[in-house]
Amino acid sequence: MDIKVLGLGCNQCRGLEQTIMEVLTEMQLAASVEHVTDIKEITRYRVMGSPALVINGKVVAVGSLPSRDKLKTMLVQASGKQADPAK
Repeated sequence: MDIKVLGLGCNQCRGLEQTIMEVLTEMQLAASVEHVTDIKEITRYRVMGSPALVINGKVVAVGSLPSRDKLKTMLVQASGKQADPAK
């Protein structure tokens, strides 16, 4: 799974990246996580807000921090893994 956090490095961007790392660890999911700060690369995704979250090439959130539960749902769907209700 390929995950990108798009943003110039604000607190929300860093917080989203940290939360994603925590959720991936908690759910034992493998992923490549990259924080993209280059404005030229960010504009390729045509997002108008920050932070933006891209999973497997698809923009899934823009301008807000998804809840941990929402992140878990998005990551499980992207990974194709069955959700574990205990986690």
